[in-house]
Amino acid sequence: MLQKAAGEDSIPIEQFIATAVAEKLAALTTEAYLQERSQRASEEKFRAALSAVPDVVPEGFDQI
Repeated sequence: MLQKAAGEDSIPIEQFIATAVAEKLAALTTEAYLQERSQRASEEKFRAALSAVPDVVPEGFDQI
């Protein structure tokens, strides 16, 4: 299965494994960063940030 997956990306197995490890480390690092940031969050800061956003109709390219 590993050879097939690496073959589908046209890369050597070693590079496939190294890339998979790098992606996993990035995910873990991101999770730890977000956990740390969440500890500093507060509803007061969130509300303050929202109050700085202008209450206007968005440009046409920004509308959903």
